[in-house]
Amino acid sequence: MGSNSSPSSTIPIFSTFTSPFENSPRADAARKPLSLWPGMYHSPVTNALWETRSKIFERLLDPPIDAPPQSELLTKTPSQSRTTILYNFSTDYILREQYRDPWNEVRIGKLLEDLDALAGTISVKHCSDDDSMTRPLLLVTASVDKMVLKKPISVDVDLKMVGEVIWVGQSSIEIQLEVIQSTNESSDTSKSIALTANFIFVARDSKTRKAAPVNRLLPETEQEKLLYEEAEERNKLRKMKKGDGRKEFENGEVNRLEALLAEGRIFCDMPALADRNSILLRDTCLENSLICQPQQRNIHGRIFGGFLMHRAFELAFSTAYAFAGMMPCFLEVDHVDFLRPVDVGDFLRFKSCVLYTEFEDTDQPLINIEVVAHVTRPELRSSEVSNMFYFTFTVNPEEKAVKNGRGIRKVVPATEEEARHILERIDAKFLQSVKKVNK
Repeated sequence: MGSNSSPSSTIPIFSTFTSPFENSPRADAARKPLSLWPGMYHSPVTNALWETRSKIFERLLDPPIDAPPQSELLTKTPSQSRTTILYNFSTDYILREQYRDPWNEVRIGKLLEDLDALAGTISVKHCSDDDSMTRPLLLVTASVDKMVLKKPISVDVDLKMVGEVIWVGQSSIEIQLEVIQSTNESSDTSKSIALTANFIFVARDSKTRKAAPVNRLLPETEQEKLLYEEAEERNKLRKMKKGDGRKEFENGEVNRLEALLAEGRIFCDMPALADRNSILLRDTCLENSLICQPQQRNIHGRIFGGFLMHRAFELAFSTAYAFAGMMPCFLEVDHVDFLRPVDVGDFLRFKSCVLYTEFEDTDQPLINIEVVAHVTRPELRSSEVSNMFYFTFTVNPEEKAVKNGRGIRKVVPATEEEARHILERIDAKFLQSVKKVNK
């Protein structure tokens, strides 16, 4: 992440509500368990971040009438956008309860919210021109390039989240985030990194809604220069996949497509003879729906991207659980695309499925989940894809042994469209892994 000696703004995080029983004369007489206290939507991190950048937001929300766009781009360093979040789990027991999952670890869904909120704050820091008379940029999450959980995150140990801008393009920026949880067992700082994530934000002119140029970035340290070069390569790869991926697939993948469809046809045509260790993709699906509420909006009045990731993760976890018959273990977010904004009042449908499974490591097979969010308008008889999420889970070997060796099924497609989609995702993930090995 950059030099340790670089300046960093640090934001301490506190629980967002106090105990209704403290400072009360009857506190000992009628104490309800923490799980029964009334909650609130926004996470403590979201509240702290939005309060921290409130001065910038005042201009974002109410710019001068007919304010001109930024006339001159600035050059900033990664250290100028670097921001640190501190979770005082060891001393703040209410904060701890807000983040605790049933297994005494941090809720990954809430962490996804916080990561998106922190990335948004960092993008605002980098793109601000400090001129109150110019029109501010509209910054939106375009995608999550990769997010990897390196080790379980305890809810009883203090946690730190650090992020900075590592690359900029013409109108896009990449932000790298690290979640750090130190233990007394090891002094190696690299072993303290619990999760890494890379977010892509794009800038739009707040008046015309067209792509807008962003401030330049000047890496200073060797580590910052290396991160910039790696991000530049990822950007080239994204452009290549967008431009040539479909054509290459159509020209060279007919045999793979046919092999993948062969078993699915048996399920459809002769189900009694189908392999009991396989299952049709459509039989792994789950779905839920919601109306987007005002409490879930961001400063631009749109639905907060972190909220969408949180809901998608919860559905993906449930899908993996129902499919495996065992408690799944989250490994990574392969990719997230934010294709169109979601507004307050939208009818949003999340549809999930097990896209494919991998068995290279039989003790820990991989379960790859796709979640697609649709903005549905019944009165217009329309439905548009707003977001696509890809998650990878596995199962704990110990739990698998307890289940008498129950195996994870192979997922097969029933249609050519499903088969093409599976192969596209397999190839995309393979390219990511090749890039990682070559570094």
